[in-house]
Amino acid sequence: MKKVINNFQKFKNGLGKKGYKRFKIFAYVLMLLAIGGTSTVVLAADDPLSVVNNLSNFIFGLIRAVGMIILGFSIVQIGLSIKSHDPSQRANGFLTLAGGIVITFAKEILNMITGG
Repeated sequence: MKKVINNFQKFKNGLGKKGYKRFKIFAYVLMLLAIGGTSTVVLAADDPLSVVNNLSNFIFGLIRAVGMIILGFSIVQIGLSIKSHDPSQRANGFLTLAGGIVITFAKEILNMITGG
């Protein structure tokens, strides 16, 4: 923990007073954009089924985003395994790729299974 604090002090001192103030403002704006960008407006609906459908779409959207991140990671992992000629890493990369595809298209797969 002490090492982290020392590194932070070096970072803070390296920027100077003006630079550190600008960095703090930038970090606050970035945090506000992240919080504001992910918030959604929730309105009361007459039909409770539409509320459940909207929640379902939101959750499946989050799952799709996680699947896309896993797909990107797996492509990088496969590329690194090809560069280093490591067959076990390549196998793990392809397994991660398959898992990412399943996670990304989970809603469509469930719709096919249930027929909905």
